[in-house]
Amino acid sequence: MSPMLTFLLCLGLSVGLRTPEEAGIYRKPSLSALPSPVVTSGGFVTLRCISWQGFHRFILTKEGEHRPSWTLDSQRRHNGQFQALFPVGPVTPSYSWTFRCCGCYRYIHQQCSEPSDPVELLVPGVSGKPSLLSQQGSIMTFGRNLTLQCLSDVGYDRFALSKEGGHNLPQRLSEWPQTGRSQADFLLGRVSLSHGGRYRCYGGHKFSSKWSTPSDPLDILVAGVLPDTPSLSVQPGPTVAAGENVTLLCQTRSQRDILFLSKEGTMVSPLRLRSKYQAQQYQAQFSMSPVTSAHGGTYRCYSSFSTSPYELSYPSDALELVVSGPSGDPTSPPTWPNLTSGGSEDRLSTTESGQWKGVQGLKPYQNVLIGISVAFVLLLFLFLLLLIRHRRQGKCRTSADAAVKSTRPEEGVELHPQAAASDVPQDVIYAQLNHLTLGRETTPSSSQSEEPPAEPSMYAALAIH
Repeated sequence: MSPMLTFLLCLGLSVGLRTPEEAGIYRKPSLSALPSPVVTSGGFVTLRCISWQGFHRFILTKEGEHRPSWTLDSQRRHNGQFQALFPVGPVTPSYSWTFRCCGCYRYIHQQCSEPSDPVELLVPGVSGKPSLLSQQGSIMTFGRNLTLQCLSDVGYDRFALSKEGGHNLPQRLSEWPQTGRSQADFLLGRVSLSHGGRYRCYGGHKFSSKWSTPSDPLDILVAGVLPDTPSLSVQPGPTVAAGENVTLLCQTRSQRDILFLSKEGTMVSPLRLRSKYQAQQYQAQFSMSPVTSAHGGTYRCYSSFSTSPYELSYPSDALELVVSGPSGDPTSPPTWPNLTSGGSEDRLSTTESGQWKGVQGLKPYQNVLIGISVAFVLLLFLFLLLLIRHRRQGKCRTSADAAVKSTRPEEGVELHPQAAASDVPQDVIYAQLNHLTLGRETTPSSSQSEEPPAEPSMYAALAIH
């Protein structure tokens, strides 16, 4: 069967069709990409065509000039659905990868269903990544309308939205509310449990199969899934002066291993910490130091499980934090660093004013290292003090008790015995040292008229006690 005839069969336009069933009124199957329609360059993907109707086979068609097609017999799933799995790849950004599928009966005049909705595979490129945000914030409640906005300074003609674990890739044409800035709004409808997850968006151009680098991820969290309601308190109090250290304590009696802290009026993801069981409650401390007026606002906290982090509890009561004193830089609002799980050892840190900063606890080996370092510094300081004191005492002892003086035969200067004996007590023994002879003589105090030796000599006064 030629590709064109196969395509016509999918459209229900084959020659000789007469009855409504032969006109292709069978419900169209569903086509999805596994594990995701976002594929890295050179990667492979599986396209699944599935239907509740008992089609004998499925036909996959690739849109394009030649419309190639592939046919596989259907397989029945355990839930009664019929499907066919088509391996596709390697996928490259050089070509368009848009597919449809239809289901066919083998013995009813080759009758096939209407084609499925198209599925386009997306290969991320290297052009400028767009931004993805939610005007309503990251935490949503059931029944609210969710709209995600993808925007970029690059003039993209279209945008695509992906969700981790999702099999669809909705696309929207871009709008131009500002010159040189493109954007698209994705209306996801009323929030349900299935809306929770991690989203990214991509920008693309018309008549091109190339897409941009993915945006930074955006987490959508659904509150009110878990039945508990945590409590939120602040130390030292709800009104503080700028520069103080503030700690927000989130607690719940239910067994939860993740606690979230959110600030109203921000479009960034909330902070998250692993809980610590203490005082019969699961709790986490969120520290800010030092605070500025930019930290002021309304805070709430939530609990969750690490196995389903997008499903939250009911919110705590609102806590209003008032910071008095110098205002922070309005152009540099406080940022919310991403925290990894680590229990009470998780910490917030920053190097800029107005950002969250604080440490909840040090690891045991860090405490040991700090203690050793402090002890070493103290011992070194004590050693230096003792050394300085010892040297000062030595100098004082030398100036008070020294009786030894020496000179070398330089420039004709000699030390005479009379000069050596003038400042010492009587009955002093002198030892005369020269190059040839070592002698000893006793000099009474009245005998000071002897001539000095002809050769250079050294005299040492030895006091007898």
